[in-house]
Amino acid sequence: MTSAPHSALVVDDEQHLRELVRGYLEREGFAVHVADNGRTALELARQHEPTVVVLDLMLPEVDGLEVCRRLRTFSDAYVIMLTARAEEIDRIIGLEVGADDYLTKPFSPRELVARVRAMLRRPREGSAGPGSAAPPLDVPPPQHFGDLTIDHGRREVSLRGAALPLTPLEFALLTSLAAHPGRVFTRAQLLERVWGQDYFGDDHVVDVHIANLRKKLGDDPAAPRFVETVRGVGYRFAGRGA
Repeated sequence: MTSAPHSALVVDDEQHLRELVRGYLEREGFAVHVADNGRTALELARQHEPTVVVLDLMLPEVDGLEVCRRLRTFSDAYVIMLTARAEEIDRIIGLEVGADDYLTKPFSPRELVARVRAMLRRPREGSAGPGSAAPPLDVPPPQHFGDLTIDHGRREVSLRGAALPLTPLEFALLTSLAAHPGRVFTRAQLLERVWGQDYFGDDHVVDVHIANLRKKLGDDPAAPRFVETVRGVGYRFAGRGA
């Protein structure tokens, strides 16, 4: 039997909603696993390595925010967070822990599927999921910015000789910026380059991943050596590695 091209994990403590979303995703060709609590969700995510996770905010045992936070330590799956609350603070917190998109209940399952499909039309750069392309053979040589080295062939970044544990998204953001030092990229341009032109979520997700990237680079936002904020516009790579 041919395996499904993508897998999904649906996490919600409402059985009716779990089965509804499962049915829609299975009709789209996804292999779907379900969980009714956060602890089981994390176990299934490690076991099955889903391409996308549909994650409810309010869960027993381990809530959705904590699930997303832990998930981001070992997975780069797309995460769509569901919530019954529409307050701005909930949306921002969800994105800050690594969610890619946000839907408020009640929602249309067709809209959910459309968002998932849009995300998957252009897989994340460096993703190792089914259907992802192999790295091109004509990769650029390693880039050196003082004590920072970006090795495109190995897809590794090191600082003062120590490898940095960047996620594929963080690596894609860094290499997109470092390919054109000094050039200012808007959030929309970075979304298109890294998330794909079909992505339609909140551009605040760029700020979140830039902040995480800076932490790993040891960059002080007030006086960055590498990634600078251009207020009101976006970001640029300074490359001041000294």
